[in-house]
Amino acid sequence: LQSNGCCIGPGFAEENIEPEEKTLIKIAGNSYLVSPNLPDFHCCSPGWSSAFYGAECFDSEVRSYMKNLGKQKSSESQNIDAKKVELEQLLTMETKNYRKTVKFYQKLLQKERRSKGPETKSMLPKLKGQLQEMKSKVQFLELVKKYIVYAEQWGVESCVLPTVIHNGRTDTTDVAPTDESSLPLYYSTEKHPCNNQNGIRVLQAGTPLGLMAYLYSRNAFLDGYVQQFLYTFRYFCTQEEFLQFLLDRISSTLSSASLDPSTSLTKICNRSFYILQAWIEDCYSVDFATNTDLLCTLKEFISSKVAPLNGYGERLLSLLEDASARKSGSAHQCSSMDRQEEESEEDRKILHSLCKKLSEDAPRKNFNWKLPKAMAPIAQNQRQRLYTIPSVLPRPCYNSFTEEFPVSFAKADDVGPYFLIEYSAQQLCCQLTLLQQEVFRKCHPVHFLNSRALGVKDKSFAVQKAVSTETVSLKVCNLFLSKCIQDQYLLQLLRNADSISTWVAAEIVTCHTSKLQVSLLSKFLLIAKCCYEQRNFATAMQILAGLEKLIVRQLPAWKILPAKVAEIMEELKAVEVFLKSDSLCLMEGERFKTLPTIPSAHVLAMHVQQLEIGGFTMTNGAHKWTKLRNIAKVVSQVHAFQENPYTYTPDFKLQSYLRRRITCFKDADISALAADNYTNFHQIPAEKHSRIIQDTLRRMKATFQ
Repeated sequence: LQSNGCCIGPGFAEENIEPEEKTLIKIAGNSYLVSPNLPDFHCCSPGWSSAFYGAECFDSEVRSYMKNLGKQKSSESQNIDAKKVELEQLLTMETKNYRKTVKFYQKLLQKERRSKGPETKSMLPKLKGQLQEMKSKVQFLELVKKYIVYAEQWGVESCVLPTVIHNGRTDTTDVAPTDESSLPLYYSTEKHPCNNQNGIRVLQAGTPLGLMAYLYSRNAFLDGYVQQFLYTFRYFCTQEEFLQFLLDRISSTLSSASLDPSTSLTKICNRSFYILQAWIEDCYSVDFATNTDLLCTLKEFISSKVAPLNGYGERLLSLLEDASARKSGSAHQCSSMDRQEEESEEDRKILHSLCKKLSEDAPRKNFNWKLPKAMAPIAQNQRQRLYTIPSVLPRPCYNSFTEEFPVSFAKADDVGPYFLIEYSAQQLCCQLTLLQQEVFRKCHPVHFLNSRALGVKDKSFAVQKAVSTETVSLKVCNLFLSKCIQDQYLLQLLRNADSISTWVAAEIVTCHTSKLQVSLLSKFLLIAKCCYEQRNFATAMQILAGLEKLIVRQLPAWKILPAKVAEIMEELKAVEVFLKSDSLCLMEGERFKTLPTIPSAHVLAMHVQQLEIGGFTMTNGAHKWTKLRNIAKVVSQVHAFQENPYTYTPDFKLQSYLRRRITCFKDADISALAADNYTNFHQIPAEKHSRIIQDTLRRMKATFQ
């Protein structure tokens, strides 16, 4: 359950530990007034796993292990510092052993390829099992470390939350508990999912002010509330309002916060810094990068109010600079001060292969389906069959994809579909997947919220090409507050998908012979099959949309398509039904944690729109947090899938060709292209017979002249 950059991965470089510690010491040792109890500067964003699993992210085994840390004897009292020291020692030792074992495994692989000795072959399976066990242990220790960090992140008891709301005082005395009945939050009593305790209060609803104040509760990080809030707060408050709420709490507590970490003022001040840092780390690209006024307000406040009094100001400014520098690159990374060193390409492929071989399949359900005749002309004479989910869900075949294929390039004067025929379906699948990954890794879970206001509908991709992102009206069906600035990257994703669908249809209808048209139809069907088997559902659904265009469905080539290839169309329809059936279908089991996945952007947006149906506000003015929590859980899978990228070898020549063809046909009129091609029309026998007679008469007439 690794979160997005929250934990140090098993592949971090050992040589980077000491310089990082020196940097922290240098920052903490400056002339600023720094609380000695302020934790080390690390990534505060809880990550997608916190939003997805909530309180279940840390199971009873993690909690039990944490209790036993730092105790030499059972009678000794628990000490959080002792727990941290012991855990760091264990994590460092296990990580070093893990990295050494990985290097040893790589050497054995190379030796086995050269000599193929019997001793090496017998040792590899055992070492592979040990490697997986060591990795699981490192990941478990990282999870315990995250639990300790979040459990100690300056939360306050619920009786102090009313004080958080009304905190505007400047006196230095500590705040006293207030009557909790004045807190604008509403709970229900449920059984805790991890420790089987009864009477656990679960947040159900709250006013905007109450929901922001709940960020300061003791278990807000542990229960996943902070990450869920960062995904969904735009439904009930603007970015400016949320920032001002945090800055007001910092202003009123910064100068009066005691060095004693037990005081409420100190906890409120430090928790404000943690929430602000988590917001920057996770949502900089969707909130601060698109709103220069918001960014300037934050920088000015930190420079003038925080930096002169607290060393955390310098850290936040460094974090903002780092996030701004990364904006043009990856859309989701953690702070550079604790960023993991990326593993080498060979390391990633080996570990990736190990994980996918040991991953367990999710439970499958059977379902009946049959394509309507109007929607699938190729299935008119086929019997209805019982299909199971395993028959349409991904079956990994990584070995054939990670190899570098020998490419037979087309001649320079060969253009159009002939160039595609020169490549195998696997090669085209790999490169289309890499192209799709480029645009997917730039998106953010927030991009899929409030998509109805952007004009996204449940009709094809429902984004008119003529409408630019600047002219999209947010007045209709806008679920965000009117002053809330919304990043419209989702429209770019959908336009890219529509361009690929149009390209698929255009390539097919421009084939000038029936034989070439059948070959290209078969090629695209095989590419789509390879894509969904590799969990690239985005490209698979884009190809399906291109094949389902009215002009393409009516082509005569479908009748002479091989039966085995024609059945792939039914599989693609079954995959589409499966993707639309459940918003979390791709998150079942353990496969998504180890195998790369690219979801269909349009299908995911439709699932979120379904959750957005109905009001968010209750009659008393409170917002339904249970509904917002479900939305956060669905969109969190975007970050989950981005953690495991595809590692195919890029073919830049093929990618360049694909880009040119997609760009060439993205605005094409398929009907007009099809009308210019005689191959796209059915030949009526009577017309053929009449044409033969007319040709014979013309030849006879010519002989008499």
